[in-house]
Amino acid sequence: MSHFKNENKLSENKLNENKPNREEVEVMADDKKRLTKKDLISIWWRTTFLMASYNYERMQNLGFLYGIMPAIRRLYKDKADKSAAMKRHLEFYNTHPYMAWSIMGVVASLEEDKANGGDVDDAAVNGVKVGMMGPFAGVGDPIFWGTLRPILGAFAASLAVGGSLSGFLVFFLGWNIIRMSFAWFTQSISYREGTKITGNMQGNQLQKFTMGASIVGMFIMGVLVPRWTTINLSTVVSSKTGDDGVQKATTLNDTLNGIFHGLPALLLFLFCIWLLRRKVNPIIIIFGLFALGILGFWLGFLALPTN
Repeated sequence: MSHFKNENKLSENKLNENKPNREEVEVMADDKKRLTKKDLISIWWRTTFLMASYNYERMQNLGFLYGIMPAIRRLYKDKADKSAAMKRHLEFYNTHPYMAWSIMGVVASLEEDKANGGDVDDAAVNGVKVGMMGPFAGVGDPIFWGTLRPILGAFAASLAVGGSLSGFLVFFLGWNIIRMSFAWFTQSISYREGTKITGNMQGNQLQKFTMGASIVGMFIMGVLVPRWTTINLSTVVSSKTGDDGVQKATTLNDTLNGIFHGLPALLLFLFCIWLLRRKVNPIIIIFGLFALGILGFWLGFLALPTN
């Protein structure tokens, strides 16, 4: 009896060895080509260098191809298919560099669908890129250049003015943490949602979001204008002798600030905006301000700021 039991155990072990486990069955059942998390991390990191090969013919196309290459290598094993995919992403491309990850995620999803036999052609891939890069460029400017960067820069500058080296670290580390976290978050969502993300942008939601970010950005700029622009108009408007016998002079700067705090700085800011709208070269405006400051101090109607 023991002999037969041993033979049954041996035959059962052989059957178990030949029988695939559940994980292998799942892999065999799902033979679709898929991007791994390692591929997505590689795309996320490589897209950081989007602007490294910027050119004036097709803008960011080389940087986009460099970023999407891990997906192309994973999905296309045939040399002809790989070459066609690379050529597909050498077309004109240009958007806000920090919004590129959102588009990259959608394109990676499309390439995955195409590699698995989906109804996706070259025109569809390029159409999605072209359709997203314009609106996303308009979103990136007010969010990053008009809102986040001035706020973080002003905070870091206030630390640096106080003599603390932490100002540099706060700006460098804070900005890159925000930038890279936003990149991974948007790329992951875009890859998961695929082309559905373009449907979510309908109904003027993107325009409303852009307008809101622009309003916040303008509010921050309005706060920074009197904080970082100092004008001391030293022309005396009136003077009187106080009860203590000391003569007190009221300057033009005191009068304007009495009407509206920071009014001289605001007027200068609006004047510069007016010149820019008149297509005056910014370099000319900068050197003009230098000349105005030197000439004004020499003539006596401008003075050094007083503490």
